[in-house]
Amino acid sequence: MTLENITAWFGQHPIIGQALTGAGVAFLSLAAYLVTKRFVLRALGRLSRMTKTQMDDILIQKVLRRRLSFIAALLVVYSLAHLFPHAEDIIHRISLSLIFLFALLAAGALLTELSNAYLTLDISKGRPIKGYVQVVKLIVYIAGGIVIFSSLIGRSPAVLLGGFGAMTAVLLLIFRDTILSFVASIQITSYDLMRVGDWIEVPKYGADGDVLDISLHTIKVQNWDKTFTVIPTHKVLEDTFKNWRGMQQSGGRRIKRAVHIDQNSIGFCDDELIGRLARIQLIADYVRRKQEELTVYNRENQVDMDMPANGRRMTNIGTFRAYVGAYLRSLETIHQGMTFLVRQLAPGPSGLPIEIYVFTRDTAWATYEAIQSDIFDHILAVLPEFELRLFQDPTGSDFSRLTAT
Repeated sequence: MTLENITAWFGQHPIIGQALTGAGVAFLSLAAYLVTKRFVLRALGRLSRMTKTQMDDILIQKVLRRRLSFIAALLVVYSLAHLFPHAEDIIHRISLSLIFLFALLAAGALLTELSNAYLTLDISKGRPIKGYVQVVKLIVYIAGGIVIFSSLIGRSPAVLLGGFGAMTAVLLLIFRDTILSFVASIQITSYDLMRVGDWIEVPKYGADGDVLDISLHTIKVQNWDKTFTVIPTHKVLEDTFKNWRGMQQSGGRRIKRAVHIDQNSIGFCDDELIGRLARIQLIADYVRRKQEELTVYNRENQVDMDMPANGRRMTNIGTFRAYVGAYLRSLETIHQGMTFLVRQLAPGPSGLPIEIYVFTRDTAWATYEAIQSDIFDHILAVLPEFELRLFQDPTGSDFSRLTAT
């Protein structure tokens, strides 16, 4: 059978000819897919492993590995579309749209891998870029979607973009949260307001714990009870939040707590109490110096010491404050270079508050709580030595004793 006879036979049976042509194109497309996957990509993989940089490994193994083979197969179909005159246009549109789709997926995968590679750097904790990457991906996907859709309908992307002007208000409404979150992400990064790993408190959303992730739309916080709170990024800047990073970096954590003294137990120190207090090693020198100072003052001013209101005298509450200060100064766990106060606050219905305002050297939560508890354990236990009483509201047992008498 000659070539002319074969051609004439196919001319008489066009459906069979088109089917065989389609099978041939499918075979060539499959061959391009297999050659690209098994030979081209493997060769590129071996070359990438020979280089010192990791970027080509990411590009080959993570971005092009599952997409380049499909693009090669689709290019074959696109190139041979002229073999199907009646369907050439639709084949061109579909194959070109699929090529753009796989290229778009490759671009998204590249941005994701670059973001993951950035997370391995130390600077990523202070300068997170996940939100920016998500914005870029969103823009790429929107632009890619426009190109794909314009390819399918056979129109220029400029025609579609020209119609978006009338849809601006709708787009702003749809992407309102995205735009607000993007602006918030810029502010968070520019002003270094928050980093991954920071301990933050956002009372409105019940968040109190470590920041696990800062993305375009959400901030993920793991609370101390191991629950998770997800907060919209732009909402964090709209409401008040507290970041404890400054405390952690300073090397000191504040103790700010008061002991409420029963005001009926406050009074001048008599000789017996002064003698007993002089035996306390932490304030022995203080008691001696204070007594000498008061004695000189009262003698020079010829004070009548028979009246307690005359002159200057030591009080048990003042000596107690001096003791608490000396006691805290003696502790290695207390930071001596930061604010150090033992102060008296305004008296009220709950007694006279003696507030301790100091900083511990260790900022770890468990250690800090242990230090604070040890301090107040000691202070509460030593109060009777100064003939002072702790104030507390009457309880049932108090009333029972009153009725019993």
